[in-house]
Amino acid sequence: MDDANRTTLEAVPDAARYRFHPLLAPEELQGDEISVPALLDRARGVLDSFDGRIDAVVGYWDFPVSTMIPLLAEQYGTRSTSLDSVVKCEHKYWSRLEQQQVVDEVPRFGPVDLDTARPEPPAGVRFPMWVKPALSYSSELAYGVADLEEFRAAVDKIREGITRLGKPFEYVLDQIELPEEMARVGGMVCLAEERLTGLQVAVEGYVHQGAVTVYGVLDSINYPETSSFLRHQYPSRLPEPVQERLAEVSRRVVRQIGMEAATFSIEFFYDPGKGEIKLLEINPRHSQSHAELFDYVDGVPNHHCMLALALGRDPALPHRAGPYLCAAKWYHRWFTDGVARQVPSDEEVARVEEEIPGVRIDVVPDEGQRLRNLAQQDSYSYEIAHIFTAGEDETHLREKYDRAIAALGLHATAPAGTASSDADAARPA
Repeated sequence: MDDANRTTLEAVPDAARYRFHPLLAPEELQGDEISVPALLDRARGVLDSFDGRIDAVVGYWDFPVSTMIPLLAEQYGTRSTSLDSVVKCEHKYWSRLEQQQVVDEVPRFGPVDLDTARPEPPAGVRFPMWVKPALSYSSELAYGVADLEEFRAAVDKIREGITRLGKPFEYVLDQIELPEEMARVGGMVCLAEERLTGLQVAVEGYVHQGAVTVYGVLDSINYPETSSFLRHQYPSRLPEPVQERLAEVSRRVVRQIGMEAATFSIEFFYDPGKGEIKLLEINPRHSQSHAELFDYVDGVPNHHCMLALALGRDPALPHRAGPYLCAAKWYHRWFTDGVARQVPSDEEVARVEEEIPGVRIDVVPDEGQRLRNLAQQDSYSYEIAHIFTAGEDETHLREKYDRAIAALGLHATAPAGTASSDADAARPA
């Protein structure tokens, strides 16, 4: 739990009836070295020493949090989807095998041999493509490649870094009975799949008593000519028939994976020229990045679904009952390394939020922090601030974002010993 999510957790219906207790700190879960057994022991120590009743253990982060929740739920008698269903989402190769059994909306894909000196793309998978580990979040170690030279360079980088998440993931795989096609794959496998094109969109939903419900569709807009998010915007501007197709594909794959009493967030691409939908990935949790957006537009953060499911209550969200018609989460980024300067204080952030209604700001780096040392960044950029804006239309969202960025004054300087031209390159795109 962090301060930003505590605020949205405390905005859910019946929040006065809940008592939220942090179990593990973000820095414990996002370090360079991850030991799932050690984290589980630490979590059990906190739970065993708690002198109250444990009604639920919940989380909204990817691995290792996503896989720890069902393991703890089994021991402490709380509600959770099965560990198998979570791993079928988190393991990108296994997830593709499950998806293709029930839908056609998947790209060509295949495993990559990391042990050979001259790796080749999987048979039938064409350039341009993405190369990524079986387990990855925030696009860590995920590379877009256009030819064999770039492919092999990406595989080299993945080979060097895959053990950070792959090794602890193998501990989780050892806790479940794997099907024959997965028994020899393991957690440190590399996956290649053809690049998807079109408009990126996210579908949020939950499974309750066997019924799969989609409660929201959001647009994901990238910085021009990049794969890095500029903003998530809710509600989606896609036509209703397209949104229903997205919802139906989501329902089919979630049923196939076997989730229950769980939230999910599924990312897609929609090509309006071809009318094609392709599934990018399934996340076995709702997106905490969208909590404020649902609160602004529907009147309740999507954390409500997670909490209600964990407590055996109705997880339904209200529809368009919020104070604004639309909302967005913006990612203010730099696309080269640098050192954060003029990082605003909490008081300065609060002043900007008060001056611009319908704005909330989450600054990522500390003063003087090297950007390349930030946790959970994609392979091409660094997140400097998250700006949430709400308004009557997209023009309002953009205007409030621009005003907030100008008021914050965040910038980066080149690291010591770096040419000044690098500092100029550290401006946001």
